[in-house]
Amino acid sequence: MFKIETFNLAELISWAFLAYFIAINLFYFFLNFSSLFTIHRYVQWRDLQDLPQSYTDFEIPISIIAPAYNEEKNIVASIYSLLQLDYPQYEIIVVNDGSKDKTLEVLIKEFSLIPFAEASQEHCKTEKIKSVYRSQNYPNLRIIDKENGGKADALNAGINSSRYPLFCSIDSDSILQRNSLRKVVQPFLEDPNTIASGGTVRVANGCLIEKGFMMEVKLPKKFLPLVQIVEYLRAFLFGRMGWAGLNGVLIISGAFGLFHKQSVIDAGCYKKHTIGEDMELVVRLHRMKRLQQKPYRIAFVPDPICWTEAPEDLKTLKQQRVRWQRGLCESLWSNRKLLFNPKGGVVSWMSFPFMIFFEALEPLVQLSGYLVTLIFYLTGQISLDFFVAFVILVLSMGSLLSVSSLFLEEISFHVYPGMRQSIILFFSSILENFGYRQLNAYWRLLGLLEWFFGYKKKWGTMVRKGMN
Repeated sequence: MFKIETFNLAELISWAFLAYFIAINLFYFFLNFSSLFTIHRYVQWRDLQDLPQSYTDFEIPISIIAPAYNEEKNIVASIYSLLQLDYPQYEIIVVNDGSKDKTLEVLIKEFSLIPFAEASQEHCKTEKIKSVYRSQNYPNLRIIDKENGGKADALNAGINSSRYPLFCSIDSDSILQRNSLRKVVQPFLEDPNTIASGGTVRVANGCLIEKGFMMEVKLPKKFLPLVQIVEYLRAFLFGRMGWAGLNGVLIISGAFGLFHKQSVIDAGCYKKHTIGEDMELVVRLHRMKRLQQKPYRIAFVPDPICWTEAPEDLKTLKQQRVRWQRGLCESLWSNRKLLFNPKGGVVSWMSFPFMIFFEALEPLVQLSGYLVTLIFYLTGQISLDFFVAFVILVLSMGSLLSVSSLFLEEISFHVYPGMRQSIILFFSSILENFGYRQLNAYWRLLGLLEWFFGYKKKWGTMVRKGMN
């Protein structure tokens, strides 16, 4: 008789968690591998763009929309960064969404604003517009002062006021590099079916910024913004870059995204009653185009950079991550018809399921895996060897993914110069796996539970030091 080796229930459950961790990391490595080739092609293309431009000053006019709520510390620097952009024709629309601080007063004083009688079409419903101002010094700058309605409502007000066929949504606390618009608009020039394009968001903490100009790229001294640099590299360089080649990008950051205005209007504008309005819009555009079986492209361009201030305290960071996770769940649920839809292609069969099983549910599985495996070990249901192997495998794969993102950064854009900064980022990518990533998973789990049980939505307050 053959002896059949059997597993107890605890071992089977532990193996199931381990299989999930292996699967998610293998998929991440697939995206990383895809990003490597996509970035290689892009870098070659970028080198050609350093030659004299064949269509300089023929780019499509762009309306930049910057919602602002209690941004008195950063709004001036942000607007100056927009005014110095290297782009032939664009307008800046700052939407003051019922700020309770001195945002409007600061704007009026700094940019010599005067009331402006403006007629606009109501493509999107918004809260009441109280007044419109224009700058006496900068003819392409207008300010909309409206009653508070949230970020989505402010963006919709900007869409109604915009004059040009493309609009760029940015955060009012962000800084764009001078060539960012020229680069993020490229997909629209190359492919007339392009309806959206996103750029890279990087952490501005520690950098030297004067009057909206990025003078020197430096690393922050605090640990929290430092590990967020690694997170942003991982999310943009191999997350979105990996999906871009498959036309499966589901997220274009609300901090820096370029959209075809009429496509957004046709899709119903931004949804007011969602926290993740940026992702929800992109997923809805996918759903609309896929189900209508119309050709389209949603692109990601890694080179145009938007610098933003990252949270430096745990309370603010927690609020942000809870909000992001809840917004992710809301976006996926409201567009669930995309899941495994026969007309959905790559989006329905790859990127959408990936977001559900490896992004939305990942914090629940991750923390459950740690807890259950620890309990099984402490109660003697699994061996010490298995427990140690489980922990080492999970932590080492997470570290390897972060380090590979740094590798992509070094061979492509090398934004952070100097050996010292590279070494600091390397050790940060290792250290984040020992406590920070688990804490982040806990916050994301809270966001998942808030969405599932329908708790009242809260944006929280971003504590800012200012980038002036």
